[in-house]
Amino acid sequence: MIKIIEKYPIATLSIVIILMLLVHLDIPNVTIMEARNFITAREMVQDNNWLLTTMNGEPRYQKPPLPTWFTAVSGLIFGINNLFALRLPAALMVLFLGIFSYYFSLKLNVSKKHSFRNSLILVTSFYVFAILNEAPWDIYSHGFMLAGLYFLFQFFDKKKFVWKNIILSAIFIGLSIMSKGPVSLYAVFLPFLISYGIVFKFKNLKTKLLPLLSFIVLFILIGGWWFVYVRIVDSQAFLEIATKETGNWSSYNVKPFYYYWSFFTQSGLWTIPAFISLLYPYLINRIENKKAYKFTFWWTISAFILLSIIPEKKARYLMPVLIPLALNTGFYIQYLIKHFSKLTSKKETFPVYFNFGLIGLIAISLPIGLYIVLKNNFQTYLVNYILISIATIGIGVFIFIFLIKRKFINVFYLTILFMVSVFLFGLPISKYFNKNKDFKAINSLHLLEKENTVKTYSIGEITPELLWDYNGKLKDIYKNETLEIPSEDNFGLLLMNEDVEKITAKLIDKYNLQLTETYNLNVGSKNKERLIRQFYLVSKK
Repeated sequence: MIKIIEKYPIATLSIVIILMLLVHLDIPNVTIMEARNFITAREMVQDNNWLLTTMNGEPRYQKPPLPTWFTAVSGLIFGINNLFALRLPAALMVLFLGIFSYYFSLKLNVSKKHSFRNSLILVTSFYVFAILNEAPWDIYSHGFMLAGLYFLFQFFDKKKFVWKNIILSAIFIGLSIMSKGPVSLYAVFLPFLISYGIVFKFKNLKTKLLPLLSFIVLFILIGGWWFVYVRIVDSQAFLEIATKETGNWSSYNVKPFYYYWSFFTQSGLWTIPAFISLLYPYLINRIENKKAYKFTFWWTISAFILLSIIPEKKARYLMPVLIPLALNTGFYIQYLIKHFSKLTSKKETFPVYFNFGLIGLIAISLPIGLYIVLKNNFQTYLVNYILISIATIGIGVFIFIFLIKRKFINVFYLTILFMVSVFLFGLPISKYFNKNKDFKAINSLHLLEKENTVKTYSIGEITPELLWDYNGKLKDIYKNETLEIPSEDNFGLLLMNEDVEKITAKLIDKYNLQLTETYNLNVGSKNKERLIRQFYLVSKK
């Protein structure tokens, strides 16, 4: 079986992504970042705002439009409110990232099997797939950047096909900029250049000056034309948004330099192997391709340091580091596949037994934990429970068997299979946690509007999740402590609990206010006020 899997790496990688991500792509709840992006895609289609992107009818130029175009086109084909359709392009970008990590690894002169395992480590690293739900546009930026670096590496490394490689590199890097601005230039491209300079040196660049200049011009044109267009056509809004975004880098979510010290934990199941792969003095003398290892090591460290310098920090910003870290981890995994059966030092064997033994234990214990959690709802998820129990118990048992037999290659692929099984059979069970008895979708507000012939307005900026579910536009009529009362005699108002008293005080003399409904988009047991709105019918006295 392993021979078949390794013989068809791209096909196997595609199957992993399909089973792990695509089968239940529409199950996870929409997050705030997804809601913003999906609203922009929906308004692209409904209002024909393909260049001057909007959210709730207002300019939204914080992010370039390329990922939104992909999302909108998928929505046009399969349905603009279809979550599977809207998430599909980003999920396919995970596959795209995995494929290019495979081909990039080959250029580092490692074997096809080693390259294939690198790609599997990458696509199963926690924040690589989690980013789809938290900040789906990031995967486009970093995916296109890796493709660009694949061709740029060949440009630096070879004398043949100079123009072909530099043009393709410029195109993909330009697409990366069109996905999330210069983010990936800083977090992926710059660390790559630093590492390449340290390890491979920049040789014969004098003979390639013209292609290099062309490369810079081309990726700037491809990546920057939209910014120039918006700056000219809607200058005021663009400058206001740009000023605010730039200010966030130094004043929003500011964390200390050492905040990212545990960055390797973002690789999830691969945390301990990733950490060990960064122990340069230990690993450098145990692997064959030392130069390639040095390159991925310095690429990872450079990315970590550069991201640590930026005052604004969030866990998801570490996703770019996981690209070189996966390649780096691959060297340690390759070492274990070749030598684990012969290792005698407990210092070397204990981390392996601990990490993968823990995964095996989790796999075997998972059905017990699920049974305890599900309690009275056990019957609802019986089929999925049986499937995930059979899969994970079997995987856990075999992990222990092959650990005892010291057949590490089997342990590695069983770990991948465990990941796939959890997503394939376990993700539908996550619906169990959507049990808020106060949940009330705001989409039903349209019925009240129709019955009472009113238009609804928002007091304060409406939360993206609520706006997405509402499926329409809700004008904010309360800005800078100023209430802009609608001209209609009858209208609807959406208010947060904290705003009810001050707004009713401003209207009570001339208007009747009737609390008609409370909309609560919290799916879990914890109620977040930002996802709750009270709906008032307002009529003139």
